[in-house]
Amino acid sequence: MSRVINNVKVSFPESIIFNKLLIQIIMEEIKPFLLFLNKFAPISKEEIQDTLEPLLVVRHFNKKELLSKPGEVDNYLNFIVKGLVRKYYKKGKEDIHTQISFEGHIILSEESFYSRQPSEYYIEAIEPTTVVSISFNDLENAYSKSRQFEHLGRLIIIHTFLLKDKWQLQMVKMTPRERFINFVQKNPELMQRVPQKYLASYLNIKPETFSRFKHLIRTSKKPVINLSQRNVKDHHNQETANES
Repeated sequence: MSRVINNVKVSFPESIIFNKLLIQIIMEEIKPFLLFLNKFAPISKEEIQDTLEPLLVVRHFNKKELLSKPGEVDNYLNFIVKGLVRKYYKKGKEDIHTQISFEGHIILSEESFYSRQPSEYYIEAIEPTTVVSISFNDLENAYSKSRQFEHLGRLIIIHTFLLKDKWQLQMVKMTPRERFINFVQKNPELMQRVPQKYLASYLNIKPETFSRFKHLIRTSKKPVINLSQRNVKDHHNQETANES
């Protein structure tokens, strides 16, 4: 006895092995998302198996492939298992970045997802990316079946908006130099993974100023924090004028 799986004809015993292997792979891919959820509230094994797992979708995107685009209703909440994703809108020919996220973070067009109105954002993979997604309808279905999931969803929404509020406050209160230093100290690996023009846009720093800061890091033997003390002291007045 045989059957066709993913356009490959396999015998019945082979199909059982294939399905078990596929389930194992999927479980490994969704495991980081389940660990993320447990940071907010405990979920029983039964709730995960009966309510959540059937609703989750593992999606893979190539570099520069879009997860969603303007004019479409964003239908998925995405948790990044592997890879790097940017969220931006177009202003003329310029890409204005509002989010750059990597493994362990959620990304979506919130306004579009929750209001069911067309999005104004592009969400694009910067590198090959795997996300665990749940659709709006399936999320609502989970809420209706479990008060615990509804509570969990509220906690995650609050967490997401607090992060955005904190980021917006930093953008207002910090100078370009301070934003750069703070970002590098917290996300040093992203300096290698994300194109410089994306980071400059995300941090709202002019490209030439960003390049100068980055050059000073490469040439300085002292910790990055010294950028705020001596290495860029001579550039302070010029930088403030450029960014005002």
